[in-house]
Amino acid sequence: MELNKIQPADDSNVANGILPNLSATSLLSVSNLSKTFELPREGWGTVPRLRAVDKVSFTISEGEVLGLVGESGSGKSTLGRLVLRLIESDTGAVHLEGTDIRRLSQRQLQDARQKMQMIFQDPFASLNPRRKVGAAIEEVLELHGMQEPLARSERCKELLGQVGMSPEDAQRWPREFSGGQRQRIAIARALAVNPKLLVADEPVSALDVSVQAGILALLRELQSRLSLAILFISHDLSVVEVMADRVMVMYLGRIMEVAPTRALFNAPLHPYTAGLLAAAPRLNSGSKLQVMLGGEIPSPIDPPSGCVFRTRCPFALPACAQEVPELKDLGQGRLRACLRDDLDLPQVQAA
Repeated sequence: MELNKIQPADDSNVANGILPNLSATSLLSVSNLSKTFELPREGWGTVPRLRAVDKVSFTISEGEVLGLVGESGSGKSTLGRLVLRLIESDTGAVHLEGTDIRRLSQRQLQDARQKMQMIFQDPFASLNPRRKVGAAIEEVLELHGMQEPLARSERCKELLGQVGMSPEDAQRWPREFSGGQRQRIAIARALAVNPKLLVADEPVSALDVSVQAGILALLRELQSRLSLAILFISHDLSVVEVMADRVMVMYLGRIMEVAPTRALFNAPLHPYTAGLLAAAPRLNSGSKLQVMLGGEIPSPIDPPSGCVFRTRCPFALPACAQEVPELKDLGQGRLRACLRDDLDLPQVQAA
């Protein structure tokens, strides 16, 4: 996949600490969001609980792409579904344009979903095989009471054209298309109601490498032209590097670091971020810090006490087992959840 042909997101302002007033311009504001799942009980023991998302807070501004990265099991996909209220959170608030969608009735939520849509990972599963492409797209417009049948048909053809498909494709079945084409159709369907926010959950990971760059370039072009805000979820750091304005790093349900993309890739401030970068071959890397991640991510059913990353952190101290680190603002748009205030990873890198 020739990602170098996709121009990186222009984050020169945020990289230099020139940040928008997020409190004033935030399209989405998430506060202390948590979700725990109850798992089937074995025998007479206690019901096991899986803590998928733990007190997560963040914002996304209008027209901003926020990348969300982390290993499998970190809670990324669960967080994306909580944001859209596809699943219900235990605690917290999700404000979309100032309205907490957790407090909306189902009818009110349907109206709010005109502003927020999702692109799923698997384009083979996200399209109904019993509906032709045009019917699948028009269904979204009909569900939200938008336009008359003839206008919906014209809108469908317009959307297919926007994603590089032919208007005639509206009369074909999903099985007639490749994975990349199906994902383009899924993107067209997500854009049908003119949303302001997209949650893209691993939108290219199920595709052949040869077609991934085309889908990413399409998303970047649409995002720029339509001023879309995107929560872009991926385990592929090279993809996030070219797509995101800022990056949020997640581990076992908690946020470890948030930073402008260029700053994070050139000089990570959290040991987990540094470990992810060291483990992944990337393009245009400015960081030489090698923090190797040992072992595997612990079970979210029984996470470590204190800092959840401490069992794999080469810089952990005994205090890390006792206290949960808060996400601290370090200035210039950078946040880090680490008790080691004395730890300066750029200085470690220089040494």
